[in-house]
Amino acid sequence: MTFYDRVKESADYIRSRLPRTPDVAVILGSGLGKIVDAFENKVVIPYKEIPHFPQSTVAGHAGNLVYGTLGSTAVLAFQGRFHYYEGFAMKEVAYPVYVMKLLGIGSMIVTNACGGINQNFQPGDLMIIDDFINSLSVNPLMGENDERFGPRFPDMSEPYSRRLRDKADETARELGIDDEQLYRCLIFSSLLTVFQKEYLGKLSAFCGAVSASCAAGAAITYMKGGTVRQIKDTIDNTLANIPGIICDGAKASCAAKIASALDAALLAHCLAMDGKVYEANSGILQDNADHTISSVGYIGKVGMKQTDAEIVKLMIGKA
Repeated sequence: MTFYDRVKESADYIRSRLPRTPDVAVILGSGLGKIVDAFENKVVIPYKEIPHFPQSTVAGHAGNLVYGTLGSTAVLAFQGRFHYYEGFAMKEVAYPVYVMKLLGIGSMIVTNACGGINQNFQPGDLMIIDDFINSLSVNPLMGENDERFGPRFPDMSEPYSRRLRDKADETARELGIDDEQLYRCLIFSSLLTVFQKEYLGKLSAFCGAVSASCAAGAAITYMKGGTVRQIKDTIDNTLANIPGIICDGAKASCAAKIASALDAALLAHCLAMDGKVYEANSGILQDNADHTISSVGYIGKVGMKQTDAEIVKLMIGKA
């Protein structure tokens, strides 16, 4: 039985138990299961009754699928999620999303309980996520793609719906919640990434994850209250560590390269915050961050021209 067939059996069983197709699905994170107490016209389906459905093993995850109405809106709540650390494969972690797709549910809200590095956050504060970086080196889209679920490479320019985020923001303001603390530092990291890319040119064998991760590390230092010097040291520490990762066009290993680059950026941040930095004029490091970025750009744009040509030859079997 294929993965699609298993998901279809799950969806068909759930559909047979529901009075109508839900308008919205909600995946409830740790401690949020009691939201279903506000539902009317409830239908409760234990996960264990659904064919092929994974089973929750973490405390605080009841393991029920709960249908109900909130006003005129039909909601399907997943009372318990599945975590990669429990031993589930990524496709099992995302199994409810595949089921939602076959049920014809158009909107999904994902919740979770987590910590944060911003010391101004307090327990119970609400945050709206507008983007993310996957540093696990794996994702549910790896392996053979089934077009019945969607395209091989879905558009990730808006992973979280702007329409729904704006609605949440509007509702927060109506309720008097002025400080919707978001996962931000994207502006900082995006601008620094663009600045680095200007030196690399449009086509290079230099891995773009290095520039993006370097910028992410610098943004983390900024968010943690680092000084300008510590931000500069984070940039230097990152580029001193991983200036030579190449891009060979292999999608399967791209995630691993991103993870490696992020690990290096986090190490660079920790070293910088501890007052440690690689010395200037050792290797490609220069006396200031601008010159270091320029040097790396020169390597990527000029120094890797032959590398780029040789990679292409290998890819087409002419090396």
